[in-house]
Amino acid sequence: MKKIITLLLSCLFFVFPFTACQKTDENTIKLNEVTHSVFYAPLYLAIENGYFEDENLKIELTNGGGADNSMTAVLSGNADIGLMGPETVIYVYNQGKADYPKVFGQLTQKDGAFLVSKVPEPNFQWSDLRGKEILAGRKGGVPAMTFEYIMNELGMYDKIDFNLNFDVQFNLMTSAFLGGTGDYCTVFEPTASEYQALGRWHIVASVGEQGGEIPYTSFIALNSFIKKNPSKIKSFLKAIKRAHEFIATHSEREVAEAIVKQFPSTSITSIETSIKSYKNINAWKTDLQATEASFTRLQNIMENAGELSERVDFNKIVDNTLAKEVFG
Repeated sequence: MKKIITLLLSCLFFVFPFTACQKTDENTIKLNEVTHSVFYAPLYLAIENGYFEDENLKIELTNGGGADNSMTAVLSGNADIGLMGPETVIYVYNQGKADYPKVFGQLTQKDGAFLVSKVPEPNFQWSDLRGKEILAGRKGGVPAMTFEYIMNELGMYDKIDFNLNFDVQFNLMTSAFLGGTGDYCTVFEPTASEYQALGRWHIVASVGEQGGEIPYTSFIALNSFIKKNPSKIKSFLKAIKRAHEFIATHSEREVAEAIVKQFPSTSITSIETSIKSYKNINAWKTDLQATEASFTRLQNIMENAGELSERVDFNKIVDNTLAKEVFG
């Protein structure tokens, strides 16, 4: 991923002349998400319940299909805000870009993936992964690095005790796994529950429950955008705050009913199950304020994966100022 980010930065010179000509309504926020998942339920709830509209904001949501694509959208100006893993910010910062992106809000604090197997394993133990091939995401991405870190904490190592397959793109892992690649795969909701209900695989463990707290997915924008648009970002964060309040005071079924339009091919029962799964592992960062301790752990994970060229000071890449004003 570091190489991809470097290549993207070198290409931006050719991209900016075109993106600079694009005009957008001043109340519009172009938001690019790394993938579309119930893992990001607070965002969709804010959209569907009209919380952004109440803040006089219009959200244009696009799907990057991977962190490298989402970061490209932010760097090129095709997106004002990206929802992606904050490891991308560290990669870009270490490239020395003057106007680099920063995290201004942390949405999730656990790995949102669930480990699935092709056969039922009601008594699954992580040691059962010995000698197996696992699809866990692209090398250098938070999903793959976190999974490897968890396995190392359990005393098991890639290419020795198991085999991590990094060759499949993040948004193609499900089809590859169902097509016969790998023995296990990490999958986000609602896909995990939906395909389990169809009998295509079996959920055997929560990666997030095993892995503990990590700044998994964050709202990210160029430093220049944050400085120029503090009121817009505060309005954005206020909408997300209302979504968290809704989740805290309503049932999983009610949340599922509110966001079902975001997942037209998914049953409301699967969405409800997904919401319950994420609530059970405390997946969401309800005050959206990143902590230095969690970013230290993220950099430990990146270092463990051999993907960190140099550690970055927390205050260089995270700006909690506006989140503190909104959430207190």
